[in-house]
Amino acid sequence: MAGGLNKLSAVAVQKAKEPGYYGDGGGLWLQISKLGGKSWVFRFTLHGKAREMGLGPLHTISLAEARVKALRYRKAVADRRDPIEERQAEQARGKLEAAKTKSFAECAKAYIEAHLAGWKNEKHGKQWTATLKTYAFPVMGTLPIAAIDTGLVLRVLEPIWYEKTETASRLRSRIESVLSWATVRGYRQGENPARWKNCLKELLPARNKIKAVKNHAALPYVEIGAFMADLRQRKGISPRALEFAILTAARSGEVRGATWLEIDLQARIWTIPANRMKAGKEHRIPLSEDAVRLLEAMPRMEGSEYAFPAPRGGQLSDMSLMEVLRRMEHGDVTQHGFRSTFKDWAGETTAYSREVIEQALAHKLKDKTEAAYQRGDMLAKRVRLMADWARFCSTVQKVSGNVIAINQEVA
Repeated sequence: MAGGLNKLSAVAVQKAKEPGYYGDGGGLWLQISKLGGKSWVFRFTLHGKAREMGLGPLHTISLAEARVKALRYRKAVADRRDPIEERQAEQARGKLEAAKTKSFAECAKAYIEAHLAGWKNEKHGKQWTATLKTYAFPVMGTLPIAAIDTGLVLRVLEPIWYEKTETASRLRSRIESVLSWATVRGYRQGENPARWKNCLKELLPARNKIKAVKNHAALPYVEIGAFMADLRQRKGISPRALEFAILTAARSGEVRGATWLEIDLQARIWTIPANRMKAGKEHRIPLSEDAVRLLEAMPRMEGSEYAFPAPRGGQLSDMSLMEVLRRMEHGDVTQHGFRSTFKDWAGETTAYSREVIEQALAHKLKDKTEAAYQRGDMLAKRVRLMADWARFCSTVQKVSGNVIAINQEVA
């Protein structure tokens, strides 16, 4: 055992039982804990500071292997390098390389899970998953996130950019978000290849140049009375849900998801919680007499919380109201379009302010100064607005421009 090295033998290491440190020389020590566990440590002094680093347990690292490690670290100390810091840096590099092998699909799933709680509803998460699974995963789902470049993004987008422009635009935005998340997490580096400005904008035509963005088809407000008269002759839950949506100027999802707990018939208020609103803010809707009568006449389905339940007790599907319109031969009109009908009527035929009308539609004011001053929800004014709207919906416009109540006989 020349030079004070290799003082221990394999037999001595196995036989040692007493807790403490057993030196092999050159900074290598066998450590035995109070519980009898045996492990290797390397002790050294650098820049006047004594340090100790673990080399591993005896059942994994043999005496010979521990000596090889100790020699390597002694050389580092001789070169004035800290072996502990070097090992930590090496481990960090290993983790980074491992992270870079994460696939796009793995990162996309992790992104969705991380943001799901902050999204308005579960459906949004399902839409994210569906679009990525349908279009992105087949092309680059199994590829390392670090390998995703502009060419791969284009392979995903180009086949649908012209035929399914809206879907493609949302897909691009979702891919960009996943890649940005991966960059922040350290899984990739460099510019985001799915960004629009200074990247895809130069390679793909803008969405509005491919096809004009169409607004939801709306019924002219002069026809709403005749339409409501026809609608009120239709039996079933879906026609009543559509009628209620028109009377309240609410969105389809808000009506189909309406529960009895949200509705106060005595106060004549329907309060939609923030998690069901597009703007993420609680919205109160004053109920007109017609809306209250409609609700009072609705049968309560045992075991269902919904005001307009599906036949089996769940929530009406998003196509249920459109089916009513098709049966009424108004397939060119959308349910959402009735919100435009309401807005046109209120803006063109009444003296209600724009702020009151926008509040009735649960729209955010684009003007930040206006929005700052609008602290309340203008409920008192909206009570009158919705009552006037209900009365207008119960009148049929004659061709001459005169009106007649729908419960009166038309000559």
